[in-house]
Amino acid sequence: MRLYTRTRWWVKVLAVFVLSRIVTTTIMLVFASRQQQNAWTPANPNYTDFATIWDGHWYYIIAMAGYPNVLPVTDDGHVGENAWAFMPVYPWLVRLLTELTLVPYDVVAVAVSVLAAAGTALVFYRLMLHVLGDPSRALFSVVLFCVAPLSPILQVAYAESLHLLLLTTSLLLVVQRRYEWLFPVVAVASLVRPTGLAFALFLVLHVAYRWWNRRREPFGRRELVTSASLALFSGVMGLAWLLIAWAVTGSLTAYTDTEMAWRAAYIGHQHLIPFTPWVQGANWWLGAPLGALLLLVAVVLFAWFMFTPWVKRIGVDLRLWVASYVIYLLAVFFPQSSTFRLLMPIFPVLGALAVPRSRLFRVSLVLLGIAGQIGWMYIGWWVDGADWTPP
Repeated sequence: MRLYTRTRWWVKVLAVFVLSRIVTTTIMLVFASRQQQNAWTPANPNYTDFATIWDGHWYYIIAMAGYPNVLPVTDDGHVGENAWAFMPVYPWLVRLLTELTLVPYDVVAVAVSVLAAAGTALVFYRLMLHVLGDPSRALFSVVLFCVAPLSPILQVAYAESLHLLLLTTSLLLVVQRRYEWLFPVVAVASLVRPTGLAFALFLVLHVAYRWWNRRREPFGRRELVTSASLALFSGVMGLAWLLIAWAVTGSLTAYTDTEMAWRAAYIGHQHLIPFTPWVQGANWWLGAPLGALLLLVAVVLFAWFMFTPWVKRIGVDLRLWVASYVIYLLAVFFPQSSTFRLLMPIFPVLGALAVPRSRLFRVSLVLLGIAGQIGWMYIGWWVDGADWTPP
């Protein structure tokens, strides 16, 4: 016990991370050993081949060939699936490191994700320690992050790990009121995953809340100007990729048309109308009007959940982020098999589940997380014949 209490916090966090990666790697290797030949790999692929399928192949295309100047068009005249749906920072970083080290792309891609995930665990501990004020709860928050059902995504050739590192750093800087440091972080994060607009909404709500409560927490002119400027900057960065795609392809709607191509298989080719995709998706999956009704129930339950005592423990700022991101998803995303992955940025709510100290409760959560990893690998990652459930 004395050795544990004297161990530095970062050693504990990295120990949790390494142990969790052993569990997750074992699960992935078992699935890889049973993987049949598919569009990306031969039968029984090695780990890195298995970890670079699905969107990992799109990132490889971007790293090696860049983005198309001319948008591909389907037989019926609509924009088809193409690389503009994916942000450039992760694949270009992997390409740079590949050229510098002469290590194969797939190995570097996985290594970048794992190292970024380890960094996320470290920063997440500091974030949870700040809002929960308890090292034990902060560490268990990290445990939940590391064993979560979607944690296999932290060690594959996806941009999620890198984005979560930047997002967690951003949230820590916000709760520490170090706004000036956020500009470069927000700029890079917005070109890793498309969350700039969600973060801009969060900052607007954050500034409004601080102004409303300025008597309890002083909100000087310098902080007001810096944080408001940051919100505007995040909004601009949230639109930057759309403008870049326009500049390269000559089509103002290049990015949104590309994104819409992925949902055409479900609901056909349509224009993006904010806050309609989830209603369309709910009705597609469950039928009308049951789908829309259950969606309404889910939104109400989520709103109730955000005001429960456990969730309140993570603080107003993190709750505003979670709410902002969920609003963003409701506005633009079409629910399908990658929905669970796209919900990963709300992971700060894991701190709420770290509040109870019951050992049975905590062990149960860890076991459920590991079981969820197996379930997600089977449903989402493992390629089972004509698989239509991309992760």
